[in-house]
Amino acid sequence: MARKPKEAGFETTLAELEELVARMEAGDLPLDEALRSFERGVQLTRECQAALQAAQQRVQVLTQTATGPALEDFTPDGTAPAPGAPS
Repeated sequence: MARKPKEAGFETTLAELEELVARMEAGDLPLDEALRSFERGVQLTRECQAALQAAQQRVQVLTQTATGPALEDFTPDGTAPAPGAPS
């Protein structure tokens, strides 16, 4: 039975996109290759956006309360931001 190829994870997709952007920013790609790279970049961007949206939806489901979603600002150290502090 043929195995379905595993989809690349978010980090792998993002790394490929960053590498592609760096090559394009160098400005030494022939036009045809630059166009193919641009198309691939658009595809990778959409994949990253879809993965982030799916992650956001999962977080909303996990944090949903009986009265509705309880979204909170994220802080890396786990402390709440100060009132009036920029997000």
